[in-house]
Amino acid sequence: MSFALFLAGVATFALLYSTQALLPLISADLGVSASTASWTVSAATGALALFVLPLSALSERFGRRTLMTVSLTVAVAVGLLVPFAPNIGALIALRAVQGAALAGLPASAMAYLAEEVRPRALVAAIGMFVAGNSIGGMSGRIVTGWAAQAWGWRWALAVVGLLAVLGALAFRALLPAPRHFTPGTLSPKSLARTVRSHLSNPLLCRLYAIGALFMTVFGAVYTVIGYRLTEGPFSLPQGVIGSIFLVYLVGTASSAAAGKLVTRLGRRGALYLAVSTTAGGLLLSLSTSLVLVLLGLVLITAGFFAGHAVASSSVSRTATTGRAQASALYQSAYYVGSSLGGTLGAMAFHAGGWGGTVGLGILAVLGVVSITLYGSRVARVERVTAARTA
Repeated sequence: MSFALFLAGVATFALLYSTQALLPLISADLGVSASTASWTVSAATGALALFVLPLSALSERFGRRTLMTVSLTVAVAVGLLVPFAPNIGALIALRAVQGAALAGLPASAMAYLAEEVRPRALVAAIGMFVAGNSIGGMSGRIVTGWAAQAWGWRWALAVVGLLAVLGALAFRALLPAPRHFTPGTLSPKSLARTVRSHLSNPLLCRLYAIGALFMTVFGAVYTVIGYRLTEGPFSLPQGVIGSIFLVYLVGTASSAAAGKLVTRLGRRGALYLAVSTTAGGLLLSLSTSLVLVLLGLVLITAGFFAGHAVASSSVSRTATTGRAQASALYQSAYYVGSSLGGTLGAMAFHAGGWGGTVGLGILAVLGVVSITLYGSRVARVERVTAARTA
């Protein structure tokens, strides 16, 4: 089960961010700016954010495994069409369709795990799914980087599409049939009631905001980093830039270790560690030394994936009913953050260079710190009140 969902995570992120490492080449070939090219990423993540909630409702009726299978099938089919996009408008449109299709995977996967895995093992299981995300993001960017250097960006996207087909087939063959799923209804009133219930839960809303802010940092950094490294003083070739995404392996380790971090430090302690690591990486990345920039990327990646695994698993544990919708709302916020980060990060880079992008990231980091501090204060007040009433 864990390996099947690991493969789903790999395929999802490889497809979702397949154009990110290629943005400088797409800009040059199609004659568009960095901010316009960034929409090939933002359109996919934005569509995912828009469709994840309605598709999660379908998973309540037709089953998690069924919806994940259909979503991945449609996404890989579109992925085989993306390399043939004749212009930037068509490319952005196809990427939006692909993102909408992929929306059926994240929330359904987390709900599937919440239903099928023992509570004590849930953080580790979701950490494995998130680790698959990091592997997919890394391998997709590395493959596209070297393939693009050899054959161009269109062939690079074709290679990722073919690899995603193999991942989708393996996922469907390995994922066990659900044992604890109970079909629900597609009542819009029931869905609206569940969503209102989740949005009225202060803890869930804080977790949604944390996920969005973490992803704003990550989306901004990895959308723009290719442009920075192609310029002086680095002037790196496309294949080498793609290989830099090997730092995603750090994210694989940090997300898989999220369960141990929560056990030792508590949820808020783990978030403080994650956000401090991310902030340190942002500041290091300002250096003109390639070694320090790479170290900064390592810290940003480790902090982001740890924070994401902690926040997303906390959503699944906090929601006792409507888990698919709770996870879907988290995914919506998360990918809204990705879209905003990609677009605003490119705009900040255009206006102020890499320092502008880092400034945007620091603002998002401060937002995470503020929310976590507020959550700590609320928890203390609740403990004092409970002690007095006892």
